[in-house]
Amino acid sequence: MLRLALRLVNATSYRGGPRHVGRRSYSVSPVQMSVKRKQVTLDALFGGSKKVKSEVKSEAKPEVKPEARLEDSNSKVKNSTPTPTPPGSSSNAAVVSNIPFAELCDTFQAIEETSSRLAITAICSKFLYSVLERDAKSLVPVTLLFIHKLGPDYEPGLELGLGESLLIKTISEACGKTTQQIRNKYREIGDLGEIAMQARNVQPTMFKPKPLTVGEVFNNLVAIAKASGKDSQSKKSSLIKKMLTACKGFEAKFLIRSLESKLRIGLAEKTVLIAVSKAILTHEHKGEEPSADMVERAESLIRDAFCQIPNYEIIITTALEHGIMNLDQHIKLKPGIPLQPMLAKPTKSISEVLDRFQGTRFTCEYKYDGERAQVHLLSDGTMRIYSRNGEDMTERYPEINVSDYIRKEAAAGESTAPVVTSFILDSEAVAWDQEQNKILPFQVLSTRKRKGVELKDVKVRVCLFAFDILCLNDEPLINKSLSERRDILRATFDPTPGQFVFANEITTTNLDELQKYLDQSVKDSCEGLMVKMLDGEESHYEPSKRSRNWLKLKKDYLDGVGDSLDLVVLGAYYGRGKRTGTYGGFLLGCYNQDTEEFETCCKIGTGFSDEMLQTLYDRLQHTTVEHPSTNVIYDSSAPADVWFEPSMLFEVLTADLSLSPVYKAGFEAYGKGISLRFPRFVRIRDDKGVTDATSSDQVIEFYESQASVRGQ
Repeated sequence: MLRLALRLVNATSYRGGPRHVGRRSYSVSPVQMSVKRKQVTLDALFGGSKKVKSEVKSEAKPEVKPEARLEDSNSKVKNSTPTPTPPGSSSNAAVVSNIPFAELCDTFQAIEETSSRLAITAICSKFLYSVLERDAKSLVPVTLLFIHKLGPDYEPGLELGLGESLLIKTISEACGKTTQQIRNKYREIGDLGEIAMQARNVQPTMFKPKPLTVGEVFNNLVAIAKASGKDSQSKKSSLIKKMLTACKGFEAKFLIRSLESKLRIGLAEKTVLIAVSKAILTHEHKGEEPSADMVERAESLIRDAFCQIPNYEIIITTALEHGIMNLDQHIKLKPGIPLQPMLAKPTKSISEVLDRFQGTRFTCEYKYDGERAQVHLLSDGTMRIYSRNGEDMTERYPEINVSDYIRKEAAAGESTAPVVTSFILDSEAVAWDQEQNKILPFQVLSTRKRKGVELKDVKVRVCLFAFDILCLNDEPLINKSLSERRDILRATFDPTPGQFVFANEITTTNLDELQKYLDQSVKDSCEGLMVKMLDGEESHYEPSKRSRNWLKLKKDYLDGVGDSLDLVVLGAYYGRGKRTGTYGGFLLGCYNQDTEEFETCCKIGTGFSDEMLQTLYDRLQHTTVEHPSTNVIYDSSAPADVWFEPSMLFEVLTADLSLSPVYKAGFEAYGKGISLRFPRFVRIRDDKGVTDATSSDQVIEFYESQASVRGQ
């Protein structure tokens, strides 16, 4: 109850008043401390009577009348029906949407000024419903802009995240300011979006520009993301200036933030999914608001669909064509589109494993120290290899061609050889010593280039350890038991030592055998064991879920918190003594999935070799920023010497966790943050993005699972 009460107190005070100490954003600017309170109502934006009180923190914010814009847009935008993109593909055609960009930005502003999660969901869903009623095809680009994406993660060339130098230069040129003026203001308030809005709204214009539309902005953002070559910077700058000169009201603020890929309005992707579900249901029921149970069911269907086909364009158009409640009948995993991998929960003892799987059949597999590799064979014969976060790694592994390992002869008990046209495998790519026929450490694998790898240049070979098959000949297998999937895997492929093999495994419930197997896994250069439910519905493959039906048991972590943590590098401290000339330590943080912010949790300085410190210095010095991003929560009493744009994850071990008045991880739960005691660097996690970092909720879970805390 105490934890719940603290969460409620923080939820109502955290975003409504000045930001947490140490957070640098326009809301704590000295110039803006004497702001006036202003009431933004859902009635003003979308009709209705529900009101949301909030505090607006903007120096000379423009007066905006969203209701007038809605009336104008209603007369301009005609109803239309969507032309769904066929599942399995993503449209590359230009987006056509006449929804005013100003409406979207007014909605972003209303969300930023609101602390209640329910009110934020209501704002989102009502706006999305208004979009659906006028132009259903516009729901896809609007939804993507809500979550600051331009398309699915597995499609290359759709990332923004432009650097501050380019944006400062472009804002100064578009708004008639010097770069020094922009930089000085940036040091003061730390928000380029707010700066661009203020500069744009006091800039006189000779001619009234044509209002921006969602379609125009979206297409320009895609063009900016895809721009490459020697003139790419000037092309990007030109497109940004063209949009900035047409911006009014809040448009410049959220255009710049979108270019940074950081809306920073406290809008979590889960909230957007709920809002999309509610909007589509309301649209399907001719304006009648759906029940909470129906919205929850629809949101679950969208979430499950996204785990199998992580492409909002496909999911939304399919929902509009067939009905959102029928998504599970029309969205199926498909080779060529990476599904989100199933994950395991950590455990700290073999006895804990036996307690969890008591009375059931389970299996143990080696936990290999490599890189998760999801291998796809498409029906046209092409092969794709994806990382755990959906990145296409095919060109990184030119030596892998899994088609070579499809059985040419019938397996035992079968009359004919398998006919294989497509598949999806879950596996681990591990560095392999071909002379000594043994596994090499992950650090060796990480020395391989990530792009443009030629087979003749490969010095570190990999062996693929396959442990699951998720699809065969376009038939999904995830709802079959693990024992069935394992049988299909072995009947379909013929292993070749040192190239393609099945994960080492045993099935036993004997405590001594398990202990010996764990010890042997470590001797064989593995991290420990993966323990999995073998039969029944609980053994089905659950995409993206960190399931208790898969447990990981790591030898190194049995005396710690049960697992390593993947933390974001937020800042660094200058090295002294023999570390002079490099960074001597680093400030790390976890990721709060609800607020989309990074919360500091420790300073780390152990576990680094001199070579690794030099490597980190060389890689990170190019990501330095003048002050921390506005989505970094830290305490001003413990600042870093150097701040980075979040771009790298460290895997970290820790002895235990404790409450801290300095660090901010999970501070909403206890009123204090949680910090790591005696953290030790393990490796860089290049296979994960910063939003895949250990979450604040996971840090809280690790802290509460400690015996010392449970006994309080």
